Amino acid sequence: MIIWIIGLSGSGKTTLANDVIEQVRAEKSNIVLIDGDMVREVFGNDLGYSLDDRRKNANRICQLGRFLNQQGINVVCAILSLFPESRVWNRNNIDNYYEVFIDTPITTLIDRDSKGLYSKFNAGEICNVAGMDLKFDRPNNADLIINNNKSKENLLSFSELIVEKLRNDGL
Repeated sequence: MIIWIIGLSGSGKTTLANDVIEQVRAEKSNIVLIDGDMVREVFGNDLGYSLDDRRKNANRICQLGRFLNQQGINVVCAILSLFPESRVWNRNNIDNYYEVFIDTPITTLIDRDSKGLYSKFNAGEICNVAGMDLKFDRPNNADLIINNNKSKENLLSFSELIVEKLRNDGL
């Protein structure tokens, strides 16, 4: 099974994914976490943050997720998922695909700014920031939508729903 956790930078994707992984690993060992930044590192940081490079990274993640799923490994992906066509591809090509969208208002993300990304953008130091100068298309048919404008505890309260989905439908 693939759990595809998506949202803008700072929305809580990795936080939620790590909590789900920790809970599932207590019961099953056939689960891995794929994070967009980790995939960049594994492949030698050969891509930048242009739209073309982001698309290549997204395609790698989709293909890697499908490959692992076909090998009997459950996968939790924490990924921006900037391209709607990647999500459509996943639905068409991956058995047991479950999409989770963490919907966080941009004003909340700018206030949190956990990586300093938004302040660097606002200072003109960087560009190609999703939700700012790069359009982010909200998913049209996510299986679970989490409004994350509250506490970390509120976000993590959704872990059990996802863990239960893995228990019932995972490999």
